[in-house]
Amino acid sequence: MKKFISANHIQMAYQIDGPEDGPPVFLSNSLMSSLEMWDDNIDALIDRYRVIRYDTRGHGQSQVTDGPYNIGLLGQDLVGLMDALHIQQAHLVGLSMGGMICQYVGANFPDRVLSLSLCDTASEMPPRSLWEERFSIAQTSGIAGLVDGTIKRWFLEGFINREPQKIDVVRKMILATPVDGYLACGSAVRDMAQSTMLLKIKAPTMVLVGKQDPACTLDQATVLHRLIPQSSLKVIDQAAHLSNIEKPQEFNFHLREFLDSVA
Repeated sequence: MKKFISANHIQMAYQIDGPEDGPPVFLSNSLMSSLEMWDDNIDALIDRYRVIRYDTRGHGQSQVTDGPYNIGLLGQDLVGLMDALHIQQAHLVGLSMGGMICQYVGANFPDRVLSLSLCDTASEMPPRSLWEERFSIAQTSGIAGLVDGTIKRWFLEGFINREPQKIDVVRKMILATPVDGYLACGSAVRDMAQSTMLLKIKAPTMVLVGKQDPACTLDQATVLHRLIPQSSLKVIDQAAHLSNIEKPQEFNFHLREFLDSVA
């Protein structure tokens, strides 16, 4: 059940599952998605962990404020949510943009982080021209103009053909993204440059990537792994960008194994 809370001066939508006394785990979503993107992953955690997922600023049912945003602001939103819920330390799990947000918090708020799981993400996202093209489409055709290309980046063709019902759910989630929220968060991803920041991360870290991810590639995941001191790298074969949806069993296995090893 979604709830709403004031955090870092905005209204944020969030949902909590799992035991009240469990170690807290925050899940941070990708660009053009909402907290529902984690639906296939919750059951693998909630016997032990208190799982808090939330809609990023400008997405889902969280407040849309004037953009552009930057990753620092989105990271402060996550810390603000932790403060509002009176949670001092937590395991942070982020995919794509969510992973960028978790990198920022890990580097700049190390005392708040028990571990980091950085999934299908990167520390820089060039080229700028790619983003300008997408923004232009969003401004002229709305999110509908981006949905087909996004699905082709997020999933392998075989999965798209094999799981039409799941793809339909994802399509509706993408289309529900406010254009202003997409542009503002997309600007944060476009302008991000966090590679040197990675050296400041001290928390145990798992870097996880779909081997065929065209958006945040295996090479980009390898950069994270090499620059973050206490990190491991896990690769899921036959998965693209949303590996948590395309290969939920493998994703859940790696995430649970890592969290248990730290907790």
